[in-house]
Amino acid sequence: MRSLQEIHEEYDFLDADERYRLLIELGRELEEMPAALKTDATLVRGCSAQVWVYPTGDTEKLHFLADSNAAITKGIVALVVSAVQDKSAAEVAAMDVAAALEPFDLKNQLSSNRTQGVPNMIALVREHAARIAAA
Repeated sequence: MRSLQEIHEEYDFLDADERYRLLIELGRELEEMPAALKTDATLVRGCSAQVWVYPTGDTEKLHFLADSNAAITKGIVALVVSAVQDKSAAEVAAMDVAAALEPFDLKNQLSSNRTQGVPNMIALVREHAARIAAA
């Protein structure tokens, strides 16, 4: 998975249509999430599309599996995951993920339907990290 910085460098040079294509491409690059993990427990509430997030790893290195049934939403999920992937649980729990995503200006680039679940995705990732860090 590309780093958030690498993605932003590419994203910054693209026009609106190309940015949509990049998000779709990022979604396709997500690690495969097994169907068995797509449960009510891993479902992110409040998203217009279905989104699932599942943490793996340990306190030193969290790894997230994620998926969505909508291509652009899956790309947004990929951005959230790239911001936190393989960092320590304590770092993710304390991280301002929304601030890390601000350079992408998603609220102005995408419809509110596509971005309404982003705060819930971020909250779920941070909650998972806090729980794992506390264990």
